[in-house]
Amino acid sequence: MEPLRVMSFNLKFASAAEPNSWASRRPVMAQLLMNELPTLLGTQEGLYGQLGDIAHDLPDHYDWIGLGRLGGSHDEFMAIFFDTLRLEPLEFDHEWLSDTPKVVGSRSWGNNVVRMVTWIRFADRLTGKQFVAVNTHFDHESANARLRSAEVVRDRLQAQTLPVVVTGDFNDVPGSPPYAALTGLLADTWLTGPQQTPAYGTFHGYGPLVPDGPRIDWILTRGAAVESAAINTYRRDGQYPSDHLAVQASITF
Repeated sequence: MEPLRVMSFNLKFASAAEPNSWASRRPVMAQLLMNELPTLLGTQEGLYGQLGDIAHDLPDHYDWIGLGRLGGSHDEFMAIFFDTLRLEPLEFDHEWLSDTPKVVGSRSWGNNVVRMVTWIRFADRLTGKQFVAVNTHFDHESANARLRSAEVVRDRLQAQTLPVVVTGDFNDVPGSPPYAALTGLLADTWLTGPQQTPAYGTFHGYGPLVPDGPRIDWILTRGAAVESAAINTYRRDGQYPSDHLAVQASITF
């Protein structure tokens, strides 16, 4: 069975400021995505125009679902891109990581930045099986907000009977309280699958890569077999596509 190629990638929001402007990064991003052609791509930080650029740069049979975290096209998205030849979206939703998850732009737990999650229920056209994809970005400042966010995602998934894949920038490391909350229910693909690459800190800030550094971007699954896991260090002429590294996993349900 052809595995699903899953990628999680904090895109670093588009900026015109040099160095590392979006204009400089976009062709490198496009090449990385064309090299890998993920079946499912959970993105963080993308702005509406930037996501449009990525949609343009991917093959025509890709589509995406997302919403700005301040509503409509405003602010950053937790957009999920997918290969429509393989995946059919059956339903989707957006929720805010707060005490009022249906209130657009809400925040509750000490985070200054609005945080959210996007959910899609997919049918795999190849197998007929369904699964749920979850994509999120936890807060970078508030440990309490990260833990409460993890608990909300966990509790929502406990009631879910379908297999699950979760992509995200969690702004925390394995062993942290949010990680413990989520991995009580979900498996970390980096640890459960054969690792195809060395380990690096997944946020590099355009500086030197850190071997075995903090791994804050994860792909988590339930009900899946992990065939491989990787941390993608692609760059071109010294230019990285983002200030994060993409993380990848090949999985089957």
